[in-house]
Amino acid sequence: MTGEQRWRDVEDLLASLEGVRLHQDPRGRRWCVRGRLVARQIDEATLLVRATPERREALLSRWPTTFSVRPELEAHAKVLADVVEGDLDAVRSSLREAWELQRGDA
Repeated sequence: MTGEQRWRDVEDLLASLEGVRLHQDPRGRRWCVRGRLVARQIDEATLLVRATPERREALLSRWPTTFSVRPELEAHAKVLADVVEGDLDAVRSSLREAWELQRGDA
């Protein structure tokens, strides 16, 4: 699967989640539910995903080549996902969890 196909898969998943809306702003594309951030595209390969600190640590531990955290994100409930080279099932799962968290079902 090409990087473009992987992004399309991610976009399709986000579009299928109830209440998620795509927004364009100067920092790029972002997907929100009820005005709350679920994910934001950082660059051609990277997606920032909302995650509780506990879930972020679990993602980093289980899929260290898919998920990462930059120093400036350490204090935030977010994780970076490699859409192009990472485990796409893990990315999808993290997006569903972010959606549940942000819509208030977690």
